Amino acid sequence: MNIFTQKLKEVFLSICPVFTVVILTHIFIYPLTTHLIVRFILSSLILIIGLTLFLIGVDLGISPMGQMLGPLISRSNKHRYIILFGFIIGFLISFAEPALLIMSQQVEQLSGGILSSTLLLIVVSIGIGSMVVVGLFRLLYNLPLYIILIISYGIIFLLSLNTSFDMLAIAFDSSGVTTGILAVPFLLSLSLGITSIKKDSKSSEKDSFGLISIASAGAIIMVLVLNKVFQPNLTSASISYLNYDSISILNTFVLQIPNSIRETLLSMSPLIVMGIIVSIFNRHKISKRSHIRMATGFVYSVMGLFLFLVSINSSYIEVGNTIGNHLINELSFMSLVLFGFLIGVVTILAEPAVYVLTTQIETVTSGYIKRRSVIIALTIGVGSAIAFSVLRVLIPAVQLWHFLLPGYGLALGLMFITPKLFVGIAFDAGGVATGPMISTFILSFIHGLADAMPSADVLIDGFGMVSLVALMPIITIELLGLIFKFKSVKRGGSHD
Repeated sequence: MNIFTQKLKEVFLSICPVFTVVILTHIFIYPLTTHLIVRFILSSLILIIGLTLFLIGVDLGISPMGQMLGPLISRSNKHRYIILFGFIIGFLISFAEPALLIMSQQVEQLSGGILSSTLLLIVVSIGIGSMVVVGLFRLLYNLPLYIILIISYGIIFLLSLNTSFDMLAIAFDSSGVTTGILAVPFLLSLSLGITSIKKDSKSSEKDSFGLISIASAGAIIMVLVLNKVFQPNLTSASISYLNYDSISILNTFVLQIPNSIRETLLSMSPLIVMGIIVSIFNRHKISKRSHIRMATGFVYSVMGLFLFLVSINSSYIEVGNTIGNHLINELSFMSLVLFGFLIGVVTILAEPAVYVLTTQIETVTSGYIKRRSVIIALTIGVGSAIAFSVLRVLIPAVQLWHFLLPGYGLALGLMFITPKLFVGIAFDAGGVATGPMISTFILSFIHGLADAMPSADVLIDGFGMVSLVALMPIITIELLGLIFKFKSVKRGGSHD
């Protein structure tokens, strides 16, 4: 199976559950307009092609760049180079992340332009870049992951005090979406590139995970700092989009082209420059063919990101909003909660980044941790997270911090009794779970619910879903680690 066929299959399976949910909802619960459902079908085809090309580009160009950077950073004895390269890498990877780009646009729209998309992109990317530096020092000097996480979330807790509920939700959601289909494979490759040259294989196994979780904490910290410094007074705006039903379907897609080109070039240009620099530094170590392969990968990534943005903006966000807006009147309380759980389960089961992480887990642990066990833990966690998000919209008294405070308290507490290998896997899985469908269609669905619920606020209750999706898998996988630990003790072994 060649790379195109493999990626096409992965993407098709990831889009299929959401596509099926929309079509079944259209047929049996709430019929969408003909114009919208046709746009959705065409957008799905474009999305499949776009994500396929993007993931091929990541495999051919961006991930190899991460693997090349790992040894270069490891061999650098000067801290200033580690800080410089680490920050630049983290900043550019975050800035080019498609899911963060989409969410930042939604924040700008729903805040009435008070919090601009560009500002949020820059602030989150600064946070990711800063914490990638911390993660690199941890890899190079074998610093304990749990200590870094406790300090990071201690800072987050202090910054969260007296923070408005809307900025709290945006901060934690930004953390979730920034570790998506671009950041996950790149940061995993970077970790492997560094740990692969370590002599201690057990240390290398544990350290292969954790960089994503450290980096994602930086996004939360910087958005909370932004709130403390500028104290933006956000006011919710109603969900609005152009009335595309009055124009032809073809023109609907054509209208998305200029902005999609601009956003694609803005996101990918710095990453391309970094790729050129890395290739120059490695020009004597890799073949001409490898250079061409990397360049081809970047071309695929640019084309894929462009098609991704066109497809998402042409219908997916509108469909998610529309279904959420009307299902609140079509389904009962429990049916809505169950609907949320089911779309969470089917979406995470087909998430490409989950395949990347679970495969690496099975490979790094030499089959000790099976993919199936991690996937089951992830599905329970993500399904519960979407269900809780629906509950937040339906019950005004239920607020985001009611989940985040005890949830992260439990997650951080479990670190002390869960095998250390599972701690890194768990916190990385929290970032991996928030893929393109979670951060686009399902987030829009929650926005639609909040917009239709008189007692809900789109900014406060509409955001926060991604943060729960990032939190719940941490807990379920740490609990999975405890199960493995107890089983290992019974067999008289240990895998800490």
